[in-house]
Amino acid sequence: MRLKSIALTVWDILDPIYYACTRLKYIGGGDRKSSAFRVRLTLYKGRPVSLADGTTIQKGDLLLKIHLHNVVLLKNMLALRNELQKARFLYRSIERSLPDLALYVRSHPKCHDIKGLIGITMLNRGYDKLSFEAFPITSTGYKWSKWISLMPIYLLSVTNPFKNMKKHVPTYLFMSKDTLLQKLVLFTPSGELKSNINRS
Repeated sequence: MRLKSIALTVWDILDPIYYACTRLKYIGGGDRKSSAFRVRLTLYKGRPVSLADGTTIQKGDLLLKIHLHNVVLLKNMLALRNELQKARFLYRSIERSLPDLALYVRSHPKCHDIKGLIGITMLNRGYDKLSFEAFPITSTGYKWSKWISLMPIYLLSVTNPFKNMKKHVPTYLFMSKDTLLQKLVLFTPSGELKSNINRS
């Protein structure tokens, strides 16, 4: 526990430097730690994928790449010993951040061109309840480069990291823009943004 705490403290100090060197953007208003996501635009370079709502994402399509704000999430999860508690905390954090993500896309100058969301995860369950769809990474070299880069996060996030390590491999997560805007977000007459996540 103490080693993880020290590692996260160092990471928290270095994180602003990492942020300054990337094209990532914060979402969710003035509090930079209020959202689970940081994002940037990217051009898709993989194989075509067809999503459940009929959206097809092809090479060259403009996507919003989502990055979890891992250092903030992991610091909040540090005191949670139970893996189920950690999973629930992560799920709720992402769920609460989806309306802000939808508002960011809706108000983006390139909203019309954005085809959907893309992320990479080592989680092997729960994403479907948030309307994400998983697809394997077909490039072996890219998959293992992401495995190496994500492994420190995995080691810090679980209590017994070596128990089920083989089950956790990098995977693409996609969500179409229409799914994000139509299924996850409602605007009230006053303009207040509310989550409308289907819990069925």
